[in-house]
Amino acid sequence: MGVKVRKIPMRQCMGCSEHKPKGELLRVVRSPEGEVTLDMTGRKSGRGAYLCHDVKCLRRARKSRRLDHTLECTIPDEVYDRMEQELENDADEQQ
Repeated sequence: MGVKVRKIPMRQCMGCSEHKPKGELLRVVRSPEGEVTLDMTGRKSGRGAYLCHDVKCLRRARKSRRLDHTLECTIPDEVYDRMEQELENDADEQQ
């Protein structure tokens, strides 16, 4: 009997458009209440979009409004600013 090979789910980054394994990307989620946040665990309920763990990708997605389109809502600038700050803090902690 052969070893069962698990399929690795791939997702596309909204900033750079690269396809990467789901576990390597950061999920941005719009909750059923309409709140947009970073989902560090990847388990929150709601509509999701994915980004690399890179502030540049978030800025690119912000400029092109790809997250707004994917999450089917308008994301206020304050939310983008907060997500950018969280990403920068996360990057600092990992160094």
